[in-house]
Amino acid sequence: MALRSLAVDFNSFFASCEQQERPELRGKPIGIVPVLAETTCCIAASYAAKARGVKVGTGIAEARALCPGIVIVPQRPALYIGYHRRLVEVIESCIHITEAKSIDEVECDLTATFAPREKAVAVARQIKERVARHVGPCLTSSIGIAPNWLLAKLASDMEKPDGLVVLDDADIPQKLLALGLTDFCGIGPRMDHRLRAHGIDTVQKLYGATKAELRGVWGGVEGERMHARLRGENIPLPQREHQTVGHSHVLPPFLRTETQSRAVLHRLLQKAAMRLRSIGHFAGGLTVFVGYRDGASWDEEIRINDTQDTLALTGALNRLWARRPSALRQRVPVKVGVVLNRLIPMRGHTPDLFDHARETARERLHHALDTLNQTFGNGTVYYGSAFGVTDNAPMRIAFTRIPTPELEEIDPRRNRRLTPK
Repeated sequence: MALRSLAVDFNSFFASCEQQERPELRGKPIGIVPVLAETTCCIAASYAAKARGVKVGTGIAEARALCPGIVIVPQRPALYIGYHRRLVEVIESCIHITEAKSIDEVECDLTATFAPREKAVAVARQIKERVARHVGPCLTSSIGIAPNWLLAKLASDMEKPDGLVVLDDADIPQKLLALGLTDFCGIGPRMDHRLRAHGIDTVQKLYGATKAELRGVWGGVEGERMHARLRGENIPLPQREHQTVGHSHVLPPFLRTETQSRAVLHRLLQKAAMRLRSIGHFAGGLTVFVGYRDGASWDEEIRINDTQDTLALTGALNRLWARRPSALRQRVPVKVGVVLNRLIPMRGHTPDLFDHARETARERLHHALDTLNQTFGNGTVYYGSAFGVTDNAPMRIAFTRIPTPELEEIDPRRNRRLTPK
């Protein structure tokens, strides 16, 4: 079967970007954190730190105990996005990128020119060489080559850091039998549980299952498609529609008050509403979350008429805030978040029959505000409920979403560079 897909996965990406920018960090164990506070956790770690047991989600105190001398570095999302854009340019000079799967991972199509094994390996080595020369030697990558994305992604995970693995017909499934079920794209904790409930608890049993058996586990045709993907057929994974838009923030100590945490929530909501409009969706629900220093937490959802109006969403947030149990109001908040959910695309939105004029006027208002913020930096214009905290709800990078700094960065003219030096 032809080799159709090439996966490039950059190793310890956030930490590697910091080490490329700051030579004094190279070779050292470093942990990337969302905010400089002992109560937060690592969102990334260098390989030197990983070797001592530090990983995503490791608390700062535990990281220091596991790895004495670890350097704690606050995240700089705009810097990482700048490196991502440069890496995309370099890879495109070698081979076309089919899709950026995340900020540190891309898929390339081999079918046009590079399908023969020797050519595919040659272009993979060319990518590594050009990245080292044009972007920097710290930006190493693990590359997988296989008949489809599912297997190419697996191959990229099999040899880290700086690996190059090819999986072709002769390698499948023999080279994969030592892996775990959740190493495969499309098999998360819930699907792993369902597979095990059907007696499939190893990769060998997964490959031994029939199409009908996997259809039963998946509850439909997606099980048959997974059966085909496992054998190298080029069937794309299902595309995810926009399901939620949200932001969260670990509060620095000076914002851990009732008043300031509420202001940060409003700042996060205003950012989420701007993103909602940028993707052309409306929200029919809002969830607010607060985590407290003593381990307690509160979250609640409110249903609303589908909207992308920041003022309507602000009113919903205020109603939720007023519902909080009074016992929580004496606790110290350490993390807050908002999620816009029950999303529908613009084509599914029905305008308000009785208040169409106000809705149209609000659309014009938000278009003007969004244009100002995208032109001069997000936070140039904002609603007063976020007063005093616009610099304290910074851009974040999720594993499956690459932010647009022009939408989320406070001010690209300040010390947060959009491109690396």
